[in-house]
Amino acid sequence: MTKRKIETIAIQAGRNYDTEIGAVMPPIHLSTTFIRGNAGDFVYSRTGNPNRQALEECLTDLEGGVGAIAFSSGMAAVAGVFQSLSQGDHVILPDDTYFGVRELVTNLLSRWGLEHTLVDMTDLVALKAAIRPNTRLVWVETPSNPMLKITDILAVASLAHERGALVGVDGTWATPMLQPALELGADLVVHSTTKYLGGHSDLTGGVVVAKEEDAFFEKMRTMQGIGGAVPSGFDCWLLLRGIRTLPYRMRAHCANAMQVARFLEAHPKVHTVYYPGLESHPGHEIAKRQMKDFGGMLSVQVRGGREAADRVVNRTKIFAKATSLGGVESLIEHRAPAEDENTKTPMDLLRISVGLEHPDDLIEDLAQALG
Repeated sequence: MTKRKIETIAIQAGRNYDTEIGAVMPPIHLSTTFIRGNAGDFVYSRTGNPNRQALEECLTDLEGGVGAIAFSSGMAAVAGVFQSLSQGDHVILPDDTYFGVRELVTNLLSRWGLEHTLVDMTDLVALKAAIRPNTRLVWVETPSNPMLKITDILAVASLAHERGALVGVDGTWATPMLQPALELGADLVVHSTTKYLGGHSDLTGGVVVAKEEDAFFEKMRTMQGIGGAVPSGFDCWLLLRGIRTLPYRMRAHCANAMQVARFLEAHPKVHTVYYPGLESHPGHEIAKRQMKDFGGMLSVQVRGGREAADRVVNRTKIFAKATSLGGVESLIEHRAPAEDENTKTPMDLLRISVGLEHPDDLIEDLAQALG
């Protein structure tokens, strides 16, 4: 049988029909404990749940990996990766990495002896120079949050693997639909499933999908079970439901975002648009090679500084002034004030999650907000 297309995988993977009553949708298992010797060998919800098992099977198939580990949030998934490293290990992070990841590594795990270096991942010479004998992991975020830098996964993986380091990719913004990170050379891909995979802003979750079920994978699995940062059965059920429409939602997100980006690029009160689908984006050619489309996220810098950025987010009527992304509704955020004092995000930058409303309405809303 030929390999199934992602639209089929999204609907069928991890889906076990209820043969007793013929239900097409799986039941939600809310029990925290299970009778010993049951068919699924479940014991306690921290270590296993039927809904979580189905979700992990689905996410494994979506990414083309060998195993997936579901967590209670995207940051819990990231922590599961970094906490599985050892004292004295060295990791390399993008210099514009998501501020929560930077906080985790630089202020928390450094106290347990984890060493780190921040580099511009688009500069392969700088990356090569940063790799040490004890470098265990190179962390990639592409497109990056919120500057939408594009990192060449294939090139980074080649450099890292030459020196015996693993490559982990945060693929939240691209999703499995747009960017096959494992095929491009990554060893691990992480998603905040809260975002596009769930797609409806009604659950919190994260996942790590691995290319190999090796000793490092088993450490992460142990971290999941012992640490206990696991999603509930209900959240797993909601997430599986959301994934079924992922391919079709992503097509609309991408199409809408491209129209919005082109409008903003031509607007006199916007001086820079960060969207990899635009020919003006410095990472456009790499994005064309490694992505099937360019995603639903973009950022803009507006003329007039912080005050102008505040005015725009306070004047939108369709775009909700809110944190997060990837839902069916459009969101806008003045990003730098939402980060910490070490942020590199410009104060005039707005981060925009383009939803599934009609693009004409979204453009009209931004036009009146910009004035």
